[in-house]
Amino acid sequence: VILICWSIALFEYCLQVPANRLGSEVYSPEQLKVIQEVITLSVFGVFTVAYFGDRLHWNHAAAAGCLVAGAFFMFHKF
Repeated sequence: VILICWSIALFEYCLQVPANRLGSEVYSPEQLKVIQEVITLSVFGVFTVAYFGDRLHWNHAAAAGCLVAGAFFMFHKF
């Protein structure tokens, strides 16, 4: 199990480093971090529902809304 977990983390890291290098030409480091967190939490949410059979509740929807709001404010200059 440990090797599987580390291999997943290594795969994610191998994708993340080039993506950050290419993305830094268009986005700021803060914006890249917000993108990464939204993707990570979205994938984790789908995984917990699919693999563990957990159910999503209203507070999960509220948290997702906060993530969307955070991303909105990060990408818009006022």
